Amino acid sequence: SITFFELTALHNIIFSSCHRHRHRHIHHNFLRVSKKPQHKGNYHSTLLLPTAPLSPHNSPPTQTHRKQYYHNRKMSILEYNGAAVIAMAGKDCVGIASDNRLGIQYQTVAMDFKKVFKMNDTLFVGLAGLATDVQTLDQLLRFRMNLYELREERTMTPQVFTNLLSNILYEKRFGPYFAEPVVAGLDEKGSPYLATMDLIGAIETTKDFVVSGTCDGNLYGMCETLYKPDLGKEELFETLAQALLASVDRDALSGWGGVVHIITKEGVMSRELKGRQD
Repeated sequence: SITFFELTALHNIIFSSCHRHRHRHIHHNFLRVSKKPQHKGNYHSTLLLPTAPLSPHNSPPTQTHRKQYYHNRKMSILEYNGAAVIAMAGKDCVGIASDNRLGIQYQTVAMDFKKVFKMNDTLFVGLAGLATDVQTLDQLLRFRMNLYELREERTMTPQVFTNLLSNILYEKRFGPYFAEPVVAGLDEKGSPYLATMDLIGAIETTKDFVVSGTCDGNLYGMCETLYKPDLGKEELFETLAQALLASVDRDALSGWGGVVHIITKEGVMSRELKGRQD
């Protein structure tokens, strides 16, 4: 026979052992998430949440479950609001276009968010990235351009503007603006000028087209298909419009129509595009 005191002691031992096993299982799940390797240069968020409900009866998650968990939790901050920006050179003209969508990942918030900004009569900049940084950079660039024109008593050229923007981004390289700019304009000779850079200001210039945003792969494919050298302003508008709409229709983070700006020596032609509303 067993006494009441021996039965109580045995119950306490069993309960303590189960409690330690449950605590170790929960702690192991937290460590499994937090030890996920982070690739250098990628800015994304990873939440420290348990991989399974907190119960001592749960079996450890499989490798397939862990991969699915990491895939669902990983997101680049540049893709948080969604964007699509494209610029293309023509004959004595240059065009730049963007979509209109502002979202919080897959939730659409607004359909009239501005991503392409006019700096002067022959210079535009498109900013694809985090919406708050897009608006901050727009205000900062306007301030720096006005200061330049007051000091120098001349209009800023696209080349000078690109270097200015690159320096602004590089100054904040340890806590960067999450935006990838596209610069489009006409230089002093009236020739098209296109440039782009990453979020810390590494400049890349080209003579045909540049793209930026969440559907940059689609944009590159469409531009390589439709682009021809020395396009007139009407042909350039049609090419930009078709490339933009076809690309954002296959991207859930951008779309809801767009806007195209064609810059010529005579002035700027701006047209709005109507796209799929879904």
